Amino acid sequence: MAHFNSSDGLSLHYTDQGDGLPVLCLAGLTRTTADFDYVTPFLENVRLIKMDYRGRGASDWDANWQNYALPIECRDVLELLDHLALEKVAILGTSRGGLNAMGLAAGAKERLIGVALNDIGPVLEPKGLAFISGYLGRNPGAKNYADAAQAMQQSYSGFQDVPLSRWMEEAHKHFRQIDGRLEITYDPHLRDAIEALGAQAAPDLWPYFEALEGLPIACIRGENSDLLSHETLKEMERRRPDMISVTVPGRGHIPFLDEPEAVAALQTWVNALS
Repeated sequence: MAHFNSSDGLSLHYTDQGDGLPVLCLAGLTRTTADFDYVTPFLENVRLIKMDYRGRGASDWDANWQNYALPIECRDVLELLDHLALEKVAILGTSRGGLNAMGLAAGAKERLIGVALNDIGPVLEPKGLAFISGYLGRNPGAKNYADAAQAMQQSYSGFQDVPLSRWMEEAHKHFRQIDGRLEITYDPHLRDAIEALGAQAAPDLWPYFEALEGLPIACIRGENSDLLSHETLKEMERRRPDMISVTVPGRGHIPFLDEPEAVAALQTWVNALS
């Protein structure tokens, strides 16, 4: 299990496998490197790097929850690149990972080769934010993985034809069992950070999307996503006619990325990077 030390002293977890063009996977708000297990077999001939943000997964929690912020996470990404002696990477960003990718395009574009966005764009729909707020920072009511899987199957209503076995995999990724109960795999104070952010005026994120100009980009949207709307995706396509864009049927927020449509889009994107 590889770690590096951030400039403010936290031990941050990452994985690094394969050879070829470096692709850095950045997970969603509460998620970990395990989010990309499904897509890994389909990303061949690349150097696949995955990172746990501070406060998530196998990375240290931050004593100051205010550091659970996009600018700090972007700084951590750049420090990981320096640690690995990588001048540039492509980023596959899921949800918050895509926001971080756009932030890096605005502030450190010279370090990027390209960006693929998984169900995220410059407009965040209130319905999706409300759903996330409902579980953020809270341990599940389920006492075991089987119950958690059934609860996820019921609550993630935007997902169709997903077998219970996949939700069982998801339960194992999202929770860890400790002393006979399930706990989240991240610092509960992440909720405080997001609530503090919500008290501020929402920034205009379109300039961050525009900062991707000149980079090969892709966007994968779940057909039933409650965070990235069809209308926002269409506007992204209008502004970037060259963007590789697909909508995955029967998926909400977020596609698993092993769906045929998602795999094809990512493979086309990777080919465009070289």
